[in-house]
Amino acid sequence: MAKPKAPFAKRFWIYQKERFPFLAHGVMISAFTFSAVSYSRICRQAEGFIELQDFLIGVFTTVSLFFLVRIFDEFKDREDDAKYRKYLPVPRGLISLKELRKAGLITLILQISLLATFQPQMLWPYFLVMLYLILMGFEFFVPKWLKKRHLLYITSHMFIIPLIDIYASGLDWRLEGAEPHLGLIWFFAVSYMNGLVLEFGRKIRRPENEEEGVISYTSLYGPKGGVYRWIGLMFCTMLLAMGASYYAEFKPFAYFIFAGFFLLCALPGVLFTLPKFNIKEKTIEYASALWTALMYLALGAIPMLYQLLA
Repeated sequence: MAKPKAPFAKRFWIYQKERFPFLAHGVMISAFTFSAVSYSRICRQAEGFIELQDFLIGVFTTVSLFFLVRIFDEFKDREDDAKYRKYLPVPRGLISLKELRKAGLITLILQISLLATFQPQMLWPYFLVMLYLILMGFEFFVPKWLKKRHLLYITSHMFIIPLIDIYASGLDWRLEGAEPHLGLIWFFAVSYMNGLVLEFGRKIRRPENEEEGVISYTSLYGPKGGVYRWIGLMFCTMLLAMGASYYAEFKPFAYFIFAGFFLLCALPGVLFTLPKFNIKEKTIEYASALWTALMYLALGAIPMLYQLLA
């Protein structure tokens, strides 16, 4: 006799802890949204912050958009997961794709209902994100060709982040009927590169921990090559952040702050390549998360909080 499944709520709780922890991701994405709005207002020299209701709706929308990205990935990767990663929630039977589809549809309905009711001006940037997400879900209709070119696969999928950024920053300029500031292009570029830093950082492996059928950047480029590329991505992000700070008219001291952040977060990568230090893989992933948080805090959140509290 088959063992009955646990209630959906309990299984979904386990699923989100493993694949999309709402608390941790929610904090990071909320900071991402706050930073995008703040940077836009700082560049436009607008006083104060946006209405709390608009911000909270924005946070719900951005967090739930990234959750939809996670659900789309479950469908997109289902064959590889079933073959090589049977320990994941879907292939091991914790939760089904049908249940995730229902969760995605409910999320979609809630998003559109909120925007149509309270932020109709934000519907077009929202639908722009959804259009690109659908294209990602179908692998741009060239799945086999794209999967053979992993770097192109990753870089094309990462454009979803600056697209969500357009929505997040639009909570300022679009809701107020203003033109987007030129500096936002630099901010969007930082967001794009942050996505790549996170992607590379979570797929750095020691040789003994490589998994069959699971792509890592150390397996693609070698133990040192993968780490050096990760550091290079952070360096490029630092330069873009410096450009963004110029358009926000931050003081020149900001350049030294970004350089300090780079040295701090790159250090674990350098030590990882030296066997005598035995740096754990998770340290690289944590350094990537720290780097991303520092970028958003420095470019928007901290300057805005300083203005609001001054």
